[in-house]
Amino acid sequence: HMRQLGIWVEVTTLVVPDQNDSEAELGEIAHFIAGIDQGMPWHISRFHPDYEFGNFRPTPIETLRKAYSIGKEAGLEHVYIGNVPGAESDTVCPRCQQIVIRRRAFAVEENRLEDSRCPTCGSLISGVFA
Repeated sequence: HMRQLGIWVEVTTLVVPDQNDSEAELGEIAHFIAGIDQGMPWHISRFHPDYEFGNFRPTPIETLRKAYSIGKEAGLEHVYIGNVPGAESDTVCPRCQQIVIRRRAFAVEENRLEDSRCPTCGSLISGVFA
């Protein structure tokens, strides 16, 4: 409904071991998002045990990498791994695969976009870049 109203939407999934980390469930999420808009970003975030969920283990990095691959295979243009230092957090042009926004943790190190377009191939990059 938000998309129909013209509101920019990004989806975040906190991947919790043995709760929602199966390939089938991650595939369903990725295909659902891709069915709405392949340019809609999907953030897959690592779970860390804390507070009332201290009896769970942290999400294995390999599980997040598998979720990343599942998202890409589903046709999602922008998939990001979160809560993992050094993980896939750069924005890459889906057409020419060049990095258009380089990040380190939560900071933007370089934004190469020109009027929301890739400076290499001119493709329009999905997002709000104000």
